[in-house]
Parts: sequence; C-alpha cells; structure tokens
Amino acid sequence: MLQINNLEVVYNDIILVLRGISLTVADGSIVAFLGSNGAGKSTTLRAISGLLEYEDGEIKKGAIEFNGQLTNKLGPQKIVRLGTTQVPEGRQIFAELSVGENIRVGAHTRSDGKSEVDRDYQMVLSYFPALRARLKVQAGYISGGEQQMLAIARALMARPSLMMLDEPSLGLAPLLVSEIFEIIKRINTEEKVSILLVEQNALMALAVSEYGYIMENGKIVLDGASRKLMENEDVKEFYLGVTEDEKRKSFADVKHYKRRKRWLS
Repeated sequence: MLQINNLEVVYNDIILVLRGISLTVADGSIVAFLGSNGAGKSTTLRAISGLLEYEDGEIKKGAIEFNGQLTNKLGPQKIVRLGTTQVPEGRQIFAELSVGENIRVGAHTRSDGKSEVDRDYQMVLSYFPALRARLKVQAGYISGGEQQMLAIARALMARPSLMMLDEPSLGLAPLLVSEIFEIIKRINTEEKVSILLVEQNALMALAVSEYGYIMENGKIVLDGASRKLMENEDVKEFYLGVTEDEKRKSFADVKHYKRRKRWLS
C-alpha cells in the first residue's frame, strides 16, 4: 500500500533530516515505527502527508508511492482524498469547536453524500463511546485521553485506507494507553485500515504490530517482524529497557548505545 524508497528530506535547504530511508506498509497491516526523539519519525509522516513545505522542508531524493501512485508532489488535501490520514502528535484538535463538530471536520474532503458521512459518524462513535456523551462540549474542555480519541475519530471520518498515528500514548495514563491501543487494533481488524504507528512506548507498539522499523539519526537501522524485534537483545536493552538478566536499566546506564549498537556495525 505504502512504499517509501531512498527518501531524503532537507529543512531550510541546509539540515539533512532523512538520509535515504526506505519502508513499506502492506495492505491491512500495522507497522511500528520506533526511534528516539529527533530521529526523524515525525518528519517521515509529514513527508507522506505532504506537509513538509509548511515547515520549510523539501524532499530532495527518493519516492513515496501510495497504491502505486507517486505522491511526492501532491498537496495534503489530495493525499487525504487518496486514502491517507494522519493523527498528529499533540492531537491538534480544534479547541473552539464542539466534539461533534471536530469529528465531522474529518469528512471535509469526502464527496459521497451526507447519508454516508452520517453512517460513518455513528460508526466512529461506536469505537469511542466516551465521546458520545460529550458531543456538544467544546473540545478544549475535554480530558487529554478524550482529545486523543477525538483526534483518531476525526481521522477515521476521512474513510482512510492508511492511518498514521504520531505518539498516540503521549501524556496518557497507562489504562488509557491500553484502551486506545485496543481501539487501534480493532480499527485495523474491523475496518481494514492499515496503520503506521509512531510510538515511544516500544513494547506496546511492537505488541500490536506485525512488522517494525527502528530509526536513528535519520536512518533506518533495523527492521523485521515485531516478535523478532522484541526478542532482539539490543532492542530489549535500548528500547524496552530490559537487559539479559531482565533487570531494567536507567537511561544513564544505556546512553552509551550510540557508540556500540551492533546493528550499526
């Protein structure tokens, strides 16, 4: 469904952020996209969504294809119409609009008629029953967990075939994180929506995905089946915080990883 080949992205004509990355998201799959802060994960999502130019970014090399169509030079609205939506980091809901209005905004690129939009509106609320009682509440006044649900609900209203989520667990309590990841898994299974998942909670991301990529300093340094990545000793130490003797290490204990990662040798 999504194919990225040898992608290079530069900001302000100077800063090389993505250094020839390649990745694939298969139809119907969940793919985890992991890495430390500043590795280039969000930049990758912006490139896919056509949002780079709004932050002085530019694709210098490589190609992005969605269902066989080159999307490098398409604007974000056209990319959404093709079937790709993004749930941005920090939710970025419309705080002055009601919850219900925020959800319906997600359908603004659709042209299949009010009855279809209304049907999907009810479908979305079936995944997020907590929002049903809050439809007339101004979105800026609902909780962080409800805002994250709202951001996903809004993206789902575009009727995407690929949804990209940027840090959906950020700032949420563990119980809410588990609930949201369960919903993400259901959306993938029941609505046949492929998902590219950027997430700091590596354990949760690998648990719900079939395949994973790990990025460092603008490069893909490791990829493979999620189950195998969870068993990889370097991944366990540097991303899951578990050493061979199953004891957790602090960041101070493992920050030397840049000097000795086996996957970069």
